[in-house]
Amino acid sequence: MTRPITPLLDTIASPADMKRLAPAELRQLADEVRAEMIDAVSLTGGHLGAGLGVVELTVALHAVFDTPRDRLIWDVGHQAYPHKILTGRRDRIRTLRQPGGLSGFTRRSESDYDPFGAAHSSTSISAGLGMAVARDLSGGRNAVVAVIGDGAMSAGMAYEAMNNAGAMDSRLIVILNDNDMSIAPPAGAMSAYLARLVSGPTYRSLREAMKQLAKVLPKRLREKAKLAEEYARGFWTGGTLFEELGFYYVGPVDGHNLDHLLPVLRNVRDAEDGPILVHVVTQKGKGYPPAEAAADKYHGVGRFDVVTGQLAPAKSNAPSYTEVFARSLIDEAARDERIVAVTAAMPAGTGLDLFGEVFPDRVFDVGIAEQHAVTFAAGMATEGLKPFCAIYSTFLQRAYDQVVHDVALQNLPVRLPIDRAGLVGADGATHAGSFDVAFLGCIPGMTIMAAADEAELVHMVATAAAHDDGPIAFRYPRGEGRGVELPARGTPLAIGRGRVVREGTKIAILSLGARLGEALKAADELDGYGLSTTVADARFAKPLDRDLVRRLAREHEVLITVEEGSVGGFGCFVLHALAEDGLLDRGLRVRAMVLPDVYLDHDKPDALYTRAGLDARGIVAKVFEALGREKLGLAGRA
Repeated sequence: MTRPITPLLDTIASPADMKRLAPAELRQLADEVRAEMIDAVSLTGGHLGAGLGVVELTVALHAVFDTPRDRLIWDVGHQAYPHKILTGRRDRIRTLRQPGGLSGFTRRSESDYDPFGAAHSSTSISAGLGMAVARDLSGGRNAVVAVIGDGAMSAGMAYEAMNNAGAMDSRLIVILNDNDMSIAPPAGAMSAYLARLVSGPTYRSLREAMKQLAKVLPKRLREKAKLAEEYARGFWTGGTLFEELGFYYVGPVDGHNLDHLLPVLRNVRDAEDGPILVHVVTQKGKGYPPAEAAADKYHGVGRFDVVTGQLAPAKSNAPSYTEVFARSLIDEAARDERIVAVTAAMPAGTGLDLFGEVFPDRVFDVGIAEQHAVTFAAGMATEGLKPFCAIYSTFLQRAYDQVVHDVALQNLPVRLPIDRAGLVGADGATHAGSFDVAFLGCIPGMTIMAAADEAELVHMVATAAAHDDGPIAFRYPRGEGRGVELPARGTPLAIGRGRVVREGTKIAILSLGARLGEALKAADELDGYGLSTTVADARFAKPLDRDLVRRLAREHEVLITVEEGSVGGFGCFVLHALAEDGLLDRGLRVRAMVLPDVYLDHDKPDALYTRAGLDARGIVAKVFEALGREKLGLAGRA
């Protein structure tokens, strides 16, 4: 494939090289960055639409500000690919999200131009304010710029940070990248002129002089003068909400017009007083017609053909776990009108877009607000509804207090479908679902299930629908299922009861979740070594099937637990139960296989599980370690 021709970009080794470029050259540079990004992502996959929307903004920011001395923080990091291209990482941009390659998000260890790592949303303003305060305390003069998207502004944390920043009056610049909600669309030349005017030193100096003059007026007149100025400016520019939070509002500005962006950014860079918010309006997927026409489809993509925009077809014929969950929930909701669904800005990612097609009045997207989503679902549960609050494992971490205080403490039957449990692949450590069993398992009254395959997931959806005694969570991985036959209808499982899927006499493997297939492969190999192996699917991490655990412990020489989670989860629950029952004193050899106590970088999920030792080979090796023998020939096997 021929790479794009980029003569100007080829001369840019760092943002310092951009300082010599004229505005027309910056326009050409933006076009070349966009072409380079499209070509790179077509080979690696990744988050395309958001990055395309901020190409001009990225060029303008690096041309105006002195990065990395000036701190530039990208919220979430989905839109940071152009930033990476311009900050010395172009030579590696085609390793994006690949094993050993660039992260799909900003990362402090990757570059000095990434002052703050981000992959979860709405953190940039808080981090930026912390940096600004640190600068002020040390007597620094550098700028701090936080770029946050309109979607991330739906999270309460962003407003908490803005409220704090406004009260502190610290010098902080927030760029609101408005690419969806269009708070106020830019109105061409007049909008650009007004933004440049109110951000410029003349207007700000006059405004400051009027504020000083107003101080000698009676309080009533002073307040009226302040309101008059805010309303007059708000009439032309909008932004009253941000003004009330203590920010000086500038905008809206066309985020794709460098003639508009550059002077406004220079003005706010040179401002000396207080926090400023610049409202920039952009278009997702800008400059690439397939992405412009389907912004949601091209938010996160696999490999695709640059010319046609055609996405590479999926290789597996098995349905994804997410789809199985959605179809199962639709089936249950057709029989029970009390079932409703809640998502925190991830309707497609959780499959609830499919639910919404069938039951549009029973699905609720609350925005990037996981804390609110959980408590919102708790409120529904108090009134007799059956809320399924579907949140990725890694994002459920953001709502932990709400799960404890608002749901579990009141024993409310909120259902928590936990998507992306375990290792997720290209999104890396920030999106891995490593901790949910551990952090949910310590909560009194919580029921926790983990699906071994897609058929089990169907039954767990039915179990959650039928469960009215307190909160219940069920976890399942990203990607396609194992290809097992799906039941016509889910059957509620007996709470706290596992199942034996293969009988043996010497070795017992007790699996929780989707490692069951690898456990069965390990059992085949162990049988070949004369080690008769039982394989059981725990189904429930809590309440634990203690009868099953006792049986496995009493009837086998070695007991291995396997889970796709951190230490502190299922294996610890099993060890605790064995200790309480006195079964560890009988010479039983127990090993708990968990994810390693490190953050695993991005790679294909199978490769990550191999690295973690949670594949069939790793299980076999763990058995022989417990037996105290070396497994002949194991080291030489693929």
